[in-house]
Amino acid sequence: MLETLHVRDLALVKEIEIDFKDGFNVLTGETGAGKSIILGSVNLALGGKASADLIRNGAESALIELVFRLNQKELLKVKELDFDVEDDGVVILQRKITPQKTVSRMNGQTVSVSQLKQLSEILMDVYGQHDYQSLLKASSYISMIDDFAGDDISDLLGNLKAEYSNYRDLLKKRENENSDESVRNREIELLKYEIEEIEKANLEVGEDEELENRFRFLTNIRKIMEAVSGAQMAIDGDEASAIEMIGFAGNRLKSVEGYDEDVRNIAESVAEAESLLFDIKRALKSYEDKLEFDGEEFSVIEERLNIINHLKDKYSPSIEKILLVCQEKSEDLNRLMNYEDYLQKLENDINISKKLLLQMCEKISGIRKVAALNLEKKLIEALKSLNFLNTELKIMINSDLEKITATGYDNVEFLISTNPGEKLKPMHQIASGGELSRIMLAIKSIFADKEDVSTLLFDEIDSGISGTTAYKVAEMMNGLSDNHQLIAITHLPQIAAMGGAHYMISKKVIDDRTVTTIEMLDEFGSINELARMLGADEITETAIENAKELKNRRTEKRNIS
Repeated sequence: MLETLHVRDLALVKEIEIDFKDGFNVLTGETGAGKSIILGSVNLALGGKASADLIRNGAESALIELVFRLNQKELLKVKELDFDVEDDGVVILQRKITPQKTVSRMNGQTVSVSQLKQLSEILMDVYGQHDYQSLLKASSYISMIDDFAGDDISDLLGNLKAEYSNYRDLLKKRENENSDESVRNREIELLKYEIEEIEKANLEVGEDEELENRFRFLTNIRKIMEAVSGAQMAIDGDEASAIEMIGFAGNRLKSVEGYDEDVRNIAESVAEAESLLFDIKRALKSYEDKLEFDGEEFSVIEERLNIINHLKDKYSPSIEKILLVCQEKSEDLNRLMNYEDYLQKLENDINISKKLLLQMCEKISGIRKVAALNLEKKLIEALKSLNFLNTELKIMINSDLEKITATGYDNVEFLISTNPGEKLKPMHQIASGGELSRIMLAIKSIFADKEDVSTLLFDEIDSGISGTTAYKVAEMMNGLSDNHQLIAITHLPQIAAMGGAHYMISKKVIDDRTVTTIEMLDEFGSINELARMLGADEITETAIENAKELKNRRTEKRNIS
């Protein structure tokens, strides 16, 4: 669930912090008070497009911070994405916006916008006007049916997607084949030459590194000899050598070691150092005896490296990849040398793949049609509870065997009639904004138990509704809050009254600057805000009583549930 929203220097917000509660949270306020800033800040923190124009005038940067506490399912999903989260399930998302750049962090670690969006799918569902409009897109209907079908269809869809990708690859291969025999013959000659060039080199994995190391050694052997000789002179030369000096030091200490144990220990260490110098002297002499420049070996290595580097420049930067290139070219040559057989096999593979796709699509379509019937019944029931009393709904699934995609060959259409006597028509032709918001709520209520996301944020779910319908919407949202954290930005008192936690957003002038503020209302403050929302010009006893009655409806509903 979302525990805290902290916003600083964003638009009209100087600084606000909201501690959300479990269950139903409502945010209200006058038109223009800044309710949209709340939704906007959440979207920004979850990876929405950021702009320097959002920074409050006079501020250097804007900051949005969301603090979530995950349940076990959410925690496991986040860890599966390789995000670093402690077992307490606390996730802190920060988005800092400056004129130069935007930086996003999760638990202190920098994350990309794409990673934020991955997280957002686990942490929270946000529904605004744009999301309601998705109901007008036919492409969203198939996803809805598939989500409702759940495990019955998910594995099949994964297999279909993989086979469809294979089918597209086969079609692409056929499309790219060149039927010009003269062109193929030129390709054959070139492939033969390139394969022979690579095979003739008789490459071995790792030999380039060994040869380069030996070439580097031979190239610098004079420097090595000078360094070894200089080291020998320093250790055991004619004048003031290291062995002579440390021997002198050892003798001086040995002459007095009997007087003090510490001196004896130091004398022993000096003796060990002298012994080590003799070992180094012998090692240097042995190494020097082996140093020899072989001009013939140098020429052979240089020539071999020239061959290898030529092949690297031409084909690939490593021997492993050059050998893979050779293998691929051999396969291409075999394909062109047996071109008719290859074409026949390719055509057979395409036919087999298409047949398999059709079988998968048929099975998926059957599951969808069963799921659609069940969803249709549930959706009609949910819509009736939202005051769509005479609504008819039909989910149509039509299959087109010639239009296979990665999701199958089905076209899904939601047909609806919201008025008695009217024919069923596609949803996008008749549904108003208010109807779309209620339909989305009905869908969400059906899918609530199937989803693991614990926090739902609704913005303008009450668009275009009033009266009895508003009560129905409020009651359904109240029911959703039994198993989810709900955050609703609303202008309807019927919905606001259902909130267990009520926040009021307002504009104030502070130090000659307009700022948006937010406060959590107590019972008295909530009743007064509800009275205002009920349209009272002034807070009278009658308005207060009406507000209390709305609050009592919530108590009655909670007691019944």
